[in-house]
Amino acid sequence: MTEKENIYSFSCLTNQGEEIKLANYEGKALLIVNTASKCGFTPQYEELEKLHQNFKKNDFEVLAFPCNQFGKQEPGTNEEIQEFCSLNYNISFPVFSKIEVNGPKAHPLYKYLTSTLPGLLGLESIKWNFTKFLIDQTGNPIERFSPNTSPKKIEPKLISLLK
Repeated sequence: MTEKENIYSFSCLTNQGEEIKLANYEGKALLIVNTASKCGFTPQYEELEKLHQNFKKNDFEVLAFPCNQFGKQEPGTNEEIQEFCSLNYNISFPVFSKIEVNGPKAHPLYKYLTSTLPGLLGLESIKWNFTKFLIDQTGNPIERFSPNTSPKKIEPKLISLLK
């Protein structure tokens, strides 16, 4: 990794298989979250959508990355995941293609996020679904939040970042 590397160095696939450069989000604050449809934390989608709606006018976006590595709680196809998010939570933020966040097949974005902001005890792996990374407007990860941290509790840090 070079010093200049940030999340803008990465590309991801949309849920329809289209490659998108994260540089498209340059200048925006982001909350990157690994998600799952059949998890006890899945109701956080509602608070994530509220954050997205309340702050999108301030150049903020939530980016969701479905993952099936934790208890196989995201078994659906990309199309099924998108449908679930739309029907159950009316999600308007991007839900990307399903990825792995841990291990040798972990998406490069997540390898970067976890090495930049290790979790508890310095561990780089993702603990569970709905681990969240707050990214500043220059593409740098600034804080990592555990799965049980409610998106509502992130709001004060987001407000401070958006000032």
